Amino acid sequence: MGHRKSKGVTIDADVVAGNGLLDRRVFLGGAAMAAATGGITFPDTAAGGPLPVESWMKTPGAPFVPYGQPSEYENKVVRTFTTAPGTTGTGTSRTPHHLLNGMITPNGLHFERHHSGIPDINPDAHRLVIHGLVKRSLVFTLDELTRYPMESRIAFIECGGNGQLLYQKEPAQVGVQQMQGQVSCAEWTGVKLAALLQEAGVDPKAKWILAEGADAAGMSRSLPLAEIMQDALIALYQNGERVRPANGYPMRLLLPGFEGNMNVKWLRRIKLTEGPTMTKDETSKYTITMPDGKSLQFVFPQEGKSVITRPSPGLTMKEPGVYEITGLAWSGYGKIAKVEISADGGKSWAPAALQEPVLSKALTRFSMAWRWNGGPAVLQSRATDDIGYVQPTREKMIADRGSRTIYHSNAVTTWGVSEKGEVKHVYA
Repeated sequence: MGHRKSKGVTIDADVVAGNGLLDRRVFLGGAAMAAATGGITFPDTAAGGPLPVESWMKTPGAPFVPYGQPSEYENKVVRTFTTAPGTTGTGTSRTPHHLLNGMITPNGLHFERHHSGIPDINPDAHRLVIHGLVKRSLVFTLDELTRYPMESRIAFIECGGNGQLLYQKEPAQVGVQQMQGQVSCAEWTGVKLAALLQEAGVDPKAKWILAEGADAAGMSRSLPLAEIMQDALIALYQNGERVRPANGYPMRLLLPGFEGNMNVKWLRRIKLTEGPTMTKDETSKYTITMPDGKSLQFVFPQEGKSVITRPSPGLTMKEPGVYEITGLAWSGYGKIAKVEISADGGKSWAPAALQEPVLSKALTRFSMAWRWNGGPAVLQSRATDDIGYVQPTREKMIADRGSRTIYHSNAVTTWGVSEKGEVKHVYA
């Protein structure tokens, strides 16, 4: 393997895996970048003379506004959405991860999943009831909840149906947003559910809770008490501001790492019970039908997963050169330990760089330098979390679960790159 020297440091400038994957140090420093890019030059503004005085420098700018909005030039950075036939608010919207960076999803781009539209809730009239197998039932107003000590937690929420197109027989010709856009990550702030339950006094017979939302669908889920006591929050804030209506205003349940619709929005009731309630939202759907016809019920964590967001469908590469492969990884079991990248359809792999902070049950951004030679390539990412869980291939996922379900799809997503630099979804 060849080496180049820069400023007295020996740098491995050759590929670390097949089809041009470069050492992950390339983007960590100028010397490594210069060696790896092999003489590619970048624009030098100083050599071209002084910068022009543009029109926006000649007149005063816009005035203050009560609530800031994105630049008009970023008007393509929006969610896409689908609704069920005959409805206006039952369906899902998807985050445009291919147009974002970092790990935090802006509030206005957080994915949505609604079962009967977004309720217009008057926060002064809304109440949270805790009852059932408790010593005393409690009723909280929003104002009363805000008086409790609060905690913040950066966590992803992922719809149980995210990635469901990977169960299809043929690769769906869609991009990141349509394929994996039902996952988002935010800083959530609220009151620990454990503190409220302690105040209510939990009956020893209570082993489950029923969490119910205030939407027209009465969306509700059963959850095992022991598994949620540590992390569960009654979230009142999202990225520093009040939770938005589409994401549960005035309060929602946050269960880091658990299947999305267990994080019940518009939370109005928590009932402690001896066993699961078997609501419509955990029997008629959100179960995994296996090849033998039996169904898995109460599959709580979202398993380890990753997806390359750039390059990806819709983002054509114009010419050969060094590109950054970047994407997101996450696991409902804990932290991401490593992400590996392949540019040859899984024949060889190399570790990507993980962008700090790497947090438990949060999105983690990864990146890797890739010298594209202008030929065909097959790009994949594979995540491993800190309990040793490895993201499966699509072949293994189908072998384990069959193709009669749409839930908990976490297989490796594959992008094929043509000689023209066009990217599309393929099966490797």
